[in-house]
Amino acid sequence: MKISFSAKTDPARTSARWPFPAPGPTLGLGLPLTTLALAALIAVACPAPIAAQEGFGATDPTPPTGITVPEIIERMGKRESSFAAARGNYIFKQTVKVDTIDDDTGKPDGEYMQVTDITFDRKGTREEHVTFAPQNTLERVIMSPTDFDEIVHRLPFILTTEQLPEYDLTYLGREKVDELNTYVFDVKPKVLVKGKHYFQGKIWVDQQDLQIVVVNGMTVPQDTRRGHEDLQPPFTTYYQQIDGKYWFPTYTKAEGTLHFAAADGAVSNNVHMRNIVRYTDYKLFRATVTIHYNGEDLPNKPADTPEQKPQPPK
Repeated sequence: MKISFSAKTDPARTSARWPFPAPGPTLGLGLPLTTLALAALIAVACPAPIAAQEGFGATDPTPPTGITVPEIIERMGKRESSFAAARGNYIFKQTVKVDTIDDDTGKPDGEYMQVTDITFDRKGTREEHVTFAPQNTLERVIMSPTDFDEIVHRLPFILTTEQLPEYDLTYLGREKVDELNTYVFDVKPKVLVKGKHYFQGKIWVDQQDLQIVVVNGMTVPQDTRRGHEDLQPPFTTYYQQIDGKYWFPTYTKAEGTLHFAAADGAVSNNVHMRNIVRYTDYKLFRATVTIHYNGEDLPNKPADTPEQKPQPPK
């Protein structure tokens, strides 16, 4: 997220204006990208503690029983790899809403919204169709390419076998999330490779299915170079069991105050962001993935059991 100096804004919030390029190319979701320079040193809010939220129990730091921590991580990676492939065979609707919040009223004073159907064409090629995109009223910030990349790759975080070597995982304990028994891990990248972004925070892994059911963290690194700053608020993503076996992301909330330091002696800028992404209407388009777990093939037909999910806060 980059601050805007080109819109009509409160002088106390914005200290300079200059013209910027028109929207440029788009990412995979068909979302317009705009780049601009910032003039500020930025500090980012740290991920908000999630354990205090309703539905999250106390953390029991005792080791897991009947399975070792390395075994949990290995099996989780394999299941995440399988279900990442499975999600590629589903169509769904994605609703993105990005608000700047007026802290005096607690209400949005600018909004970007877009609804996209993630589908397939007749040849089976994945494609996106924008079905609703009202006028963008954001004035205090402009969304950057990193923001759109985050929506695609880090908000619906999946930690596959292929990605595991990039991260350090530390076992924190066991925790109840609504009716689910979970293992909790601290996750952080081992090395920050130039030009790449990573997830850093906590993940909650269902003890039975060994899949991620909640994540809470933020994108790293955040660009704090003077004149090139780019920030994203911390986020929490909830996953829901689809068709009785797939834990797919269904709801993300990212909220925090982005701190933009002063430029050329002007006052600093604090921008309260609240971003919501919903992934809904999952439907199987093609059944080409066979899921292997504990030496058995899981059925591709929907299970008769009701869907499960940890409940996001009201």
